[in-house]
Amino acid sequence: MTTAPTNSAPNAAPAPAPTTLSLRGLEGREVPARVVDFGSGRPFVFLHGLVGLNDHWEQSAHALAPHARAVMLEFPLLDLQGEDCSIHGVTELTIRFLERYVREPAVLVGNSFGGHVALRVAVDRPQLVSGLVLAGSSGLTERTTVREVQLRPSREWLVEKIGELFFDRAKMNHGDVDRAHRELSRRGGARAMVKLSRSARRNHMGDRLAEIKAPTLLVWGKQDAVTPPEAADQFHQFIRGSRLVWLDRCGHAPMIEQPDEFASLLIDFNRSLSATLPVHAAPR
Repeated sequence: MTTAPTNSAPNAAPAPAPTTLSLRGLEGREVPARVVDFGSGRPFVFLHGLVGLNDHWEQSAHALAPHARAVMLEFPLLDLQGEDCSIHGVTELTIRFLERYVREPAVLVGNSFGGHVALRVAVDRPQLVSGLVLAGSSGLTERTTVREVQLRPSREWLVEKIGELFFDRAKMNHGDVDRAHRELSRRGGARAMVKLSRSARRNHMGDRLAEIKAPTLLVWGKQDAVTPPEAADQFHQFIRGSRLVWLDRCGHAPMIEQPDEFASLLIDFNRSLSATLPVHAAPR
């Protein structure tokens, strides 16, 4: 998941090393944010899922960077506590990042829980959002195994559960399984996973999606077993003017299973925005 994609520009500069920022959350604690920022133009801010990483966006971000500014934002979700450990808390951290770091309207690209956060920002703070790209987003219909999460789950159990995210399980990175095993073997990590998942399930977005005015692209795996095709159809119905693109032979994480196709859609979406929206030139 860290190899540069075949459709990235031949002379594109490599992504810089990540920097760590500190953002104050609702609990008043400082929360570290790991950020990779490269390219120039309209900012695309990538928001990961519950066990996601910036690395999962890397191929698509590399391909996008010759055309736009790619900003990958990673929070230590399973280390969050109190009010910060909720869909509302992570949304507020993301808003503070956009206001203080990005400082111009951005396209939010979210997968799973990250898509849900993107939706919340688009509804609560629409002036921060110039577009949405949602892939396997939660917020409406989600099939979750969170009730099965246990303290110190076996690695074999995690291989099976993470494997369910993919159409082609050969695309699963076993390093991700090892990392998830370490994090969920901590009592706090497993509890945070359950708390974040429950807060997201309680925050059903159906009544508010009609408020979204930002141009929206929905990218969905036809074989997504977590946020199934009917979820994509509902998002498409409720978000006016949205475009829905299906990726065949693809599960819950299109940017991992089909990174080149996902990147091409991002580039095309950026072009479509350029035809209708101005690009702001805020200082960094």
